[in-house]
Amino acid sequence: MTLSHLERCLALLLRALSRVLLALFALVARFSATFGGRGGGPLTVEPPTEPLLLLPGVELARRIRRGQVKSVDVVQAYIDRIQAINPVVNALVKDRYDAALQEAMQVDRMVSEGEEDEKTLQEKVPFLGVPCTIKEAFAVHGMPNSSGLLARRNIISSTDAIVVSRIKQAGAIPLGVTNCSELCMWYESSNNVYGRTRNPYNTQRIVGGSSGGEGCILGAAGSVIGVGSDIGGSIRMPAFFNGVFGHKPTTGVVPNDGQFPIAVGPRIEYMCTGPMCRYAEDLDPWLRVMAGTGINKLKLDEEVEMRGIKFYSMEHDGGSIFVSPVDQELRETQRRVVDYLQTDLGVEVQNVEIKKMRYSFQIWSALMSSKGADGQPPQSFTDLLSDHGKEVWPVWELLKWPLGLSVHTLPAIGLALTERFTALNESGNEKMRSLAQTLQTELMNLLGNDGVLLYPSHPRVAPKHHLPLGVPFNFAYTGIFNIFGFPVTQCPLGLGKEGLPVGIQVVANHFNDHLTLAVARYLEKAFGGWAVPGAS
Repeated sequence: MTLSHLERCLALLLRALSRVLLALFALVARFSATFGGRGGGPLTVEPPTEPLLLLPGVELARRIRRGQVKSVDVVQAYIDRIQAINPVVNALVKDRYDAALQEAMQVDRMVSEGEEDEKTLQEKVPFLGVPCTIKEAFAVHGMPNSSGLLARRNIISSTDAIVVSRIKQAGAIPLGVTNCSELCMWYESSNNVYGRTRNPYNTQRIVGGSSGGEGCILGAAGSVIGVGSDIGGSIRMPAFFNGVFGHKPTTGVVPNDGQFPIAVGPRIEYMCTGPMCRYAEDLDPWLRVMAGTGINKLKLDEEVEMRGIKFYSMEHDGGSIFVSPVDQELRETQRRVVDYLQTDLGVEVQNVEIKKMRYSFQIWSALMSSKGADGQPPQSFTDLLSDHGKEVWPVWELLKWPLGLSVHTLPAIGLALTERFTALNESGNEKMRSLAQTLQTELMNLLGNDGVLLYPSHPRVAPKHHLPLGVPFNFAYTGIFNIFGFPVTQCPLGLGKEGLPVGIQVVANHFNDHLTLAVARYLEKAFGGWAVPGAS
């Protein structure tokens, strides 16, 4: 299959537009850096020294239930850590420290009274007294819920999203909410409400998006478990850039209700809420809490025999004209994983070449713009920017932006513009929707119920701030799996040559989340998982 002439023209146009926007932003950023910008070389956060910060969530819960450690001490340790690192990384945008400490005291009182035994507590409140953080896009009672949109900066949630309610019922204690990109549709977490979040391994690098604040606070040891959402990689990219675990569940397992913006129409099938954790052993129990009865759709209680898994590996998408080539360092990292699997398990990892994967961006874009069952197009990003207020004109916002007169970020303006270009290519979109069906069938037949695919989480390690504007479609490496509804776990594999996290995606067929989670635990033991920032 070859790209049509129109598609090639569109690709060239979008590439040219992204280069112009990047040059424009770099020029303005140079001036803005003179006034209040962070000068000097790259910074990293200091490594944590409090031992409580280096325990998985399930271990903290176990010690709290047994009275071996007080929840108040754990919560206070994390508050102290956030207060130390947040001025550097700007990940937590609103705290609820006083309420968290009060809730922790209630936990300690309940444990000391001993009305329920340890086993009962584990069943009823598996994360009793464990602090957590939540993406600001989710409704958390008493917390802001702007999703980085300036028009919503004064909105305070009066209720909890379903997943937030469930994690509270499981005993977890939210410390606050974390930063995201404007309207959760860009892979750098920066907005005009809270500013820019910086990578804990190098503050000149991005944290990813849209759950970037969540990935950052976890990677910086300011949280141990968290909540993110993902429609194009918004859990997995931040998890990759910040060296932690992120799981996009099979579609429909965890409810998306209670976040803004909420997916509607066909986009409901692509949106996923899922766990983000510093340690792999927290993924399974945290997912169970978030999913509620939806967990019955999965097979998490099935024992996984690693030698019984069929492993497949694909090092790149085959050469998309829209997406950057995969860094050699990441390809070599993936090969080390393959070599280790073959040596340690004695299995054969089959290298595959799925040629249709090169159309990942076009497929994601076409499906995201698909009409619903009622024949109506999805709500446009431009409409979301207005949030029922004054109508937004993207071209006018672009003209105002260099003068500092637009209330929107440049990525949001650029997305609103490209959305219009994409809508003009309906014949190409229809062809991509057809291609998506054949590619999904091919992948489902390959994976079956006992296979996983190893695939890059992103073509590059965490890039410098603003650079995603020049390569806006690199999210295609994660976004394609949203279209198919597959479960995917991003697994950290330590630090690369620049001291930045490297990692890999593990993909399985529908409802086989237990396979990707088992591989995540295996790879953590083999490659070390999360690496302490600032340790070297």
